[in-house]
Amino acid sequence: MIPYALPFRQPYVTSRGSLTRREMVLLRIWTETGAAGLGEAVPLSLRGGTGLSEVAGELEAWGRGATGESAETPPRSAPARAAVAMALADAEGREREIPLHELLAPGAVPRPVPCNATLTTDTPERVLEQARSWAAAGFSVFKLKLGSSDDIAQVEAVRSGLGDEAAIRLDANGSWDLDEALEILTSLESLGIELAEQPVGDLDSMAALRARTGVTIVADESVSTPEEAERAAAAGACDAVTVKLSKIGSLDATLGGHLPTYLSSALDGPVGIAAAAHVAQTLPRTGRWGVISHGLATERLFSATIAEQGPLLRGSMLPVPDGNGLGITIDEAALRAHRL
Repeated sequence: MIPYALPFRQPYVTSRGSLTRREMVLLRIWTETGAAGLGEAVPLSLRGGTGLSEVAGELEAWGRGATGESAETPPRSAPARAAVAMALADAEGREREIPLHELLAPGAVPRPVPCNATLTTDTPERVLEQARSWAAAGFSVFKLKLGSSDDIAQVEAVRSGLGDEAAIRLDANGSWDLDEALEILTSLESLGIELAEQPVGDLDSMAALRARTGVTIVADESVSTPEEAERAAAAGACDAVTVKLSKIGSLDATLGGHLPTYLSSALDGPVGIAAAAHVAQTLPRTGRWGVISHGLATERLFSATIAEQGPLLRGSMLPVPDGNGLGITIDEAALRAHRL
């Protein structure tokens, strides 16, 4: 269990705060046969979740007791559970000499995962600069992190600067109230918004908003379990759910099949991104808005990695890593350099 942090190229700014680095925990396990497994926990402390020290403590306690029947008892927090699930699946894949996606979706032919760009909140001019940089790398779907006084101007700048062919997503991280969300979405709907992630904070408000807008509404923070997905579907609160592995604490991204799902990053390191690339092979490739782009290109936001493979992305596509299990090898010198 190794806490470490990756630095951002530029501060990562959203309505929930600003980060200069992403702190996470690398989990390593070994089975009785000697097979190694990697997992990664990404604390969601900006969202009010469990912090780094608590997640690290849970994983340390799980590791001390992970023998026999005690290995069946998962940690309490979702990030720690996700790390354990990854590590166990990685070890099993390596032990059986098959890639992780073959464990999750036997017989499925792996395909690279289309990804959206992630634009942090800033002035309209700087957000457009970000968008142009991502576009130059081959991205055509752009998610704007909103929740500031310049929300409408930021979206207008990207639409004007990139043209009608660019697909635009909004993500307010629940920072708008119902009236504000309705006003903003009404103002922006004519610009051709693909979807809006977590525009308001709770499912009741989301249901009221969805009934009054033509913009596709996607839940994030308000739906983390199959039970919550079932309630959201019954209430008509959203059209889909975006799933982070560290949010759900599992490698099952379907949330019981109650709503369509796609993946997004919790600003994961390479282990978490690799796991998501494998998990994406279990999900449909198209949805109500066409080909589904996942929010898994966030390694572009970092100035370093601990993966021996280097960058996992190829343009806007995330290939499934080669090899057994997750297909990730750790650069030990890089890990030492970024260890906390």
